[in-house]
Amino acid sequence: MLQVVVLALFVAGGTASRAVAAGTNGEAVQQALRDRVVALRGNGELRPAGGEIAARSLISEFYANRGYAPVWSDAGRRRALLRAVDDSASHGLDPADYQFDLLRRLADDGVRGAGSLADRELLFTEALVRLVYHLRFGKVDPRELYKEWNFSRSLGAVEPVRALEALVGAEPLGPAIELYAPRLEAYRQLRAALVEHRAMEVLGGWSAVPPGPTLRPGDRDPRVAILRQRLKASGDHLQPPPSDGNLFDDALRDSVLAFQARHGLEPDGAVGRKTLAALRVDVGRRIDQIRVNLERLRWVAQDVAGDYLLVNIAGFNARLYLDGKLAWQSRVVVGRPYRKTPAFRAEMQYLVLNPEWVLPPTILKEDVLPKLAHDRAYLAEHDMRVVTSAGRAVDVGEVDWARYRTGGFPYQIVQAAGPDNPLGRVKFMLPNPYSVYLHDTPSKNLFRRSERAYSSGCIRLERPMELAVLLLDDPAQWSAEALEAEIAKGETRNVQIGRRVPVMILYFTAEVGEDGRAYFHPDLYDQDAAVLAALGRPFRFSAVGRARPGR
Repeated sequence: MLQVVVLALFVAGGTASRAVAAGTNGEAVQQALRDRVVALRGNGELRPAGGEIAARSLISEFYANRGYAPVWSDAGRRRALLRAVDDSASHGLDPADYQFDLLRRLADDGVRGAGSLADRELLFTEALVRLVYHLRFGKVDPRELYKEWNFSRSLGAVEPVRALEALVGAEPLGPAIELYAPRLEAYRQLRAALVEHRAMEVLGGWSAVPPGPTLRPGDRDPRVAILRQRLKASGDHLQPPPSDGNLFDDALRDSVLAFQARHGLEPDGAVGRKTLAALRVDVGRRIDQIRVNLERLRWVAQDVAGDYLLVNIAGFNARLYLDGKLAWQSRVVVGRPYRKTPAFRAEMQYLVLNPEWVLPPTILKEDVLPKLAHDRAYLAEHDMRVVTSAGRAVDVGEVDWARYRTGGFPYQIVQAAGPDNPLGRVKFMLPNPYSVYLHDTPSKNLFRRSERAYSSGCIRLERPMELAVLLLDDPAQWSAEALEAEIAKGETRNVQIGRRVPVMILYFTAEVGEDGRAYFHPDLYDQDAAVLAALGRPFRFSAVGRARPGR
């Protein structure tokens, strides 16, 4: 756990700092601190220097544990914390959440009086707690947005008071604080993209391309010159303009294609309705989008390590990491906006070769039962049968289909394995409360589209056989050829995998590509606004749970 690292690295420094502090601060300051801690413990009204203390329990226990000895007597350490708070903006956080202006006023050596010094102590420690809490877990509690959220959110075996004691004595302080931020390459890259886009904002951002008919290569239009400047401002167009600045030349077409690729648009090289809408999104909104996704990375950073399979719903992609390195990636199809693929964590357990398809309740109720009420031949045409929950066959002629047109169907409908089965040739099982799994598909044409939200919640893979071989992790028995041969038998079979990896199904609308550039995905399920609003709300401290066994 990250806190263990911090504790091991800096506990000696913390002990030395405590001894110095105890010897250099007067009893009056300690008594003032004691009085304020008593007020905090009693939930009394306490606004030191007009500020707020949210981590009342932790700060009270922390100062009581150290005999109310101050920790912020040294001006250099106060400046170090101020720099870290100011730099929180580079993480997409807001320095105001840490009462930055108040800290700056109190940081001066001219602050006098035991009461004022005690107030400063509490507010600087509060700022430190808030900052490392946000870097470690995110400011927003995802459980308040997604009730079934099941990713790790704990301090592990480390006591918060001991971790804080080690941190206040860390030398240097800034790097020790940074250790609490995600140590993920994806986080580092997205943080750099935030800096880049803020620099664009300082330079004035980019101008909006006026509305109008679709612009295509070869067109001459006054809007073409504006388009060229717009793409130059965002770093998508680096070529000099032609002598006719209103000409949509080949170089500009290539720039439009690059822009479309970065924004999840159909790469046709023309500026139609959707491309124009993306071009008109201002740099401030892109900054907000990056901030939202830095926050999402903080939510899951504890789980992203070693072996894992990460599905990005909004990016329509999946990536397998083995020993922390990218081993496989694929385009995916995810749930339609009205049948969303949920975000959750589960463990891959086994594969099903030549899977049968048990129709999910939603599809059964909304799609199939209404059709069966009018067309009894539908089952035979799709190689389906009706069974009880125990698998016993049901005579379809005895079912009153009209009765179940709107639901309440007491049986299951199963489609046999075969070339028309929606699950294709292999299904990847990861038990979860949503009955969501990954699978092959016969509908390969959908993978050529930029937006791929066509399923009823499950995840269709473009390259499932490669993933299956990697997860089986047994080259002697399960080579690609051996897997194909087994599937060719046509028998439904469960196969245990050799590498049981956690599967993380997540939602990121901004990420950095292999070319080092920021990619923005459509907010498919309209989830960015809720996260951004929560980032803008006042700080509220919530308790962090212990790690569950095995997590």
